[in-house]
Amino acid sequence: LEEEEVLQVWWRMGLVDTDDARGTVRSDKLPRRSAYVKSNMEDVSATGDAMDVVMHGPAPLPLNEPPVDNPMEGSYSWVIKDWSKISNTKQRSETFTIGGHNWRLLIFPKGNSCEFLSIYLDVADVNLQPYGWSRYAHFSLTVMSHTDEHKYSVKKDTSHTFEGRESDWGFTQFLGLADLSDPAKGFISNEDTMIIDCEVQVRIDQAPYHYDSRKETGYIGLKNQGATCYMNSLLQTLFHIPYFRRAVYHMPTTESDPPDLSIPLALQSLFYKVQFADNAVATKDLTRSFGWDAYDSFMQHDVQELNRVLCEKLEEKMKSTTVEGTIQKLFEGHMVNYINCLDVEYKSTRKEAYLDLQLDVKGCKDVYASFDKYVEVEKLDGDNKYRAEGHGLQDAEKGVKFMDFPAVLQLQLKRFEYDFQRDTMVKINDRYEFPESLDLDAGDGKYLSPDADRSVRNKYLLHSVLVHSGGVNGGHYYAYIRPELQGQWFKFDDERVTREEASKALNDQYGGDDDGPNNGGYNPAVAPGLKLPKYSNAYMLVYVRETDTDQIMCDATEQDIASHLVTRLKKEQEEKERKKKEKAEAHLYIVVKLATAEDSVKQIGSDIFFDLVDHEKCKPIQVVKQTPFVEFKRRVATELGVPVWRQRYWLWAKRQNQTFRPNRLLQPEEESQTMAQIRENTTKTPAASSDLKLFLEVVSEEEAAAFAEANPRAGAGAGAVPMQQGHDDFPARAVSGGLVVQVQQQQQQHMMTVALQPPPLPKNHILLFFKLYNPRAETLQYVGHLLMDQGSRMSDNKEAMLRLGGGTGGV
Repeated sequence: LEEEEVLQVWWRMGLVDTDDARGTVRSDKLPRRSAYVKSNMEDVSATGDAMDVVMHGPAPLPLNEPPVDNPMEGSYSWVIKDWSKISNTKQRSETFTIGGHNWRLLIFPKGNSCEFLSIYLDVADVNLQPYGWSRYAHFSLTVMSHTDEHKYSVKKDTSHTFEGRESDWGFTQFLGLADLSDPAKGFISNEDTMIIDCEVQVRIDQAPYHYDSRKETGYIGLKNQGATCYMNSLLQTLFHIPYFRRAVYHMPTTESDPPDLSIPLALQSLFYKVQFADNAVATKDLTRSFGWDAYDSFMQHDVQELNRVLCEKLEEKMKSTTVEGTIQKLFEGHMVNYINCLDVEYKSTRKEAYLDLQLDVKGCKDVYASFDKYVEVEKLDGDNKYRAEGHGLQDAEKGVKFMDFPAVLQLQLKRFEYDFQRDTMVKINDRYEFPESLDLDAGDGKYLSPDADRSVRNKYLLHSVLVHSGGVNGGHYYAYIRPELQGQWFKFDDERVTREEASKALNDQYGGDDDGPNNGGYNPAVAPGLKLPKYSNAYMLVYVRETDTDQIMCDATEQDIASHLVTRLKKEQEEKERKKKEKAEAHLYIVVKLATAEDSVKQIGSDIFFDLVDHEKCKPIQVVKQTPFVEFKRRVATELGVPVWRQRYWLWAKRQNQTFRPNRLLQPEEESQTMAQIRENTTKTPAASSDLKLFLEVVSEEEAAAFAEANPRAGAGAGAVPMQQGHDDFPARAVSGGLVVQVQQQQQQHMMTVALQPPPLPKNHILLFFKLYNPRAETLQYVGHLLMDQGSRMSDNKEAMLRLGGGTGGV
């Protein structure tokens, strides 16, 4: 606003004295941002009815007091009534403002795929944030106890940089549901009410902070389509086995292969982007190549099942190629199932190949104990004797021994099993240890068959740990990977990749009870001996044999990728960068949806019937906001071949039946404005991203000529400089009069723009649109529009209407 306009606003608010014509600012009345925010907003009840908002806390600061040191912090208290009646899986608080930002709390009353109350701080207006936004906040969450606030209340705090991809942050396992419902601890009051307190400190960043996985770690993540975290973890593990990645690159694909129908091409594309792109990569082409639809992407599948299906598909595609046998070379081992009779000379054996091994967790303390159980000998005697061919029922021993182990050993830990007593699937969260170095030649080769090749050293290094966090009905998957097989571990959690200590990948994923210092937020002095189970633990382990390290951990470079694939992917990246730039600069532009009679001809009768046009199918024209409207008209003349003096623009209006009709003509004084001003002045709710919808009426040559003849100084029709064929050459100045508009910009030279105005709308005339219905063919088509005098009869315009329909007076 101009200074005088600002003073006028302040005067109306009583912020300036009235004895001075220009006004004297009274600083004691200038509004200040509240320094302390504390509100008690009650949530929606179980029936969905909105509750009243109750504000309490310290009184507002007097306006004449000095500002506080930190206006960027505050607190919020959420009182949730009728807790036991809540049936929703998730619940949000009302919006509250702290640090100039809008927030709300998000809870999962029954747990976010776990047996815990889950609480998060959520940005309330994500959709209204500008491109590339971020904000950093340190916050604490407290579930208050009505019994003893100091003894039982559970408080947790954390910090986070909120951004578009991570707009909520908090604690999935905040408070066990069993403890939440314990009457002695009083989290739920006798009135069935729960209170959650939130304290927030917002930091003002001079520049938005974005965590850059590639910059921080050298690696990037994969985007989650909804419930594809399990797949992302597996794909990252396979990608970081370079021999496998190089084999995928060498699979034969052609330039014409559609990536969403070819698993090899989709996987090649995905791996190339993960290796060379700067940001997280989407997996939609790969899931489409699996034959999945959007519904499948929101359903969690089993990692082991996906791993086997993917390997089978790739093995099939690798046949008769230079990479045939890669799956077997990497992942395939062999075991022998045997039954050995004790009293007669009879032995039955069956050799079996495997790509992964399923190891028991329940009853086993570590991987070695699971292998001991795997090769454990079973006695077949008594009522369970073995019927040997030619020998009848015999006492026997049954077991499994390994002929060989693969170069890359994949171990599936049986964290889920069926509980017959409870008649349901359960997750085994027992403590289960796994070593960083695994020696399967231990115990003098007790896991190996007598026929195994003992010259091969079966000592392995841990490569990756796939983790499942949650319960039997769902949860979250992520992976810890050591790409170099030594040194630094990295956590691959969908889009985010971070450096992690070895203890995070090993000790913290053993499972068992959480006996750490926080222990779920409980104070050990208050609840001695109380331990909570860890719901995050290892689900799959990948080991690489030490003697095969050089071959398996080879280099996979761009030279291993087919040239057509590199060319295609580089074009895709360039297009992505172009769209990203357009999105970043979108605030500088306005999109004009320009509808013409040709659009109605194309759409009416096929796409639409009751409306005149579908604006989404009209030609979008992107223009800089500050472009003068006359320059826009010159562009339309160039692109559509309609001379400036024959362009008449109408604004659209939405009617009660949800159809659009041209409402009024754009006036000459409006055409002297910029595109932004026109949108601002003609749109009821001119959002920053809203389009400007216009209808272009092409004035007939007869009307333009008649107007020019009657108004020789108007500068239109025959009185204007004629256009060259194609309407690309515009005159710098009209010969017959014309309107020369001079625009002066700050510190710049004067510019001359010629705007030839079209004939004004004849007095008392309206614009009518006509559609022709053919009852025999049952077709509807648009035939044109006419300007008609409002006082005339339809019969007075009969001939013109018939010309539109292509008929004669006898029709």
